[in-house]
Amino acid sequence: MIEPVYSNTIAGWREWVSLPGAGVPWIKAKLDTGARTSSLHAFDLEEVQHGEASIVRFGVHPWQNSDEDAVIVECPVHDRRAVRSSSGHTEERIVVLMDVVLMGRTMTAEVTLTNRDEMGFRMLIGREALRQGFIVDSARSFVGGRAPRGIRRRNRGRDAARA
Repeated sequence: MIEPVYSNTIAGWREWVSLPGAGVPWIKAKLDTGARTSSLHAFDLEEVQHGEASIVRFGVHPWQNSDEDAVIVECPVHDRRAVRSSSGHTEERIVVLMDVVLMGRTMTAEVTLTNRDEMGFRMLIGREALRQGFIVDSARSFVGGRAPRGIRRRNRGRDAARA
């Protein structure tokens, strides 16, 4: 099999991304080449059967220190995987396919759903997604630009109206 050729885009170790299919225009993500699969903070996971297909309904809190602006998302279940966390704990997670816009480029990523409340980022972009044409420069952040000031304040749990 011949792998497609992508022009590589240099990204920082953390970037603002969007999840257009989930209705999330801004979410701060950590780009993690040590993680195989991407991961998203999800809550209230509910799996339902639609004939042969399995659908998962879940909530997303896009802001790190707030439950404001939560969205409810429905996606077909793509897979289930045992995932080992950085602490060594193994957990079975539901995997969905999501479009992720990183630095103006849309990629389809396999995303595991889990509670990331205690993690520093609501989303982690793993190397399977990054291999679609991204190089991570660990010395840089927000190469693709920063979210608007009001969005950054909301992510830090501050009132956007004062922005």
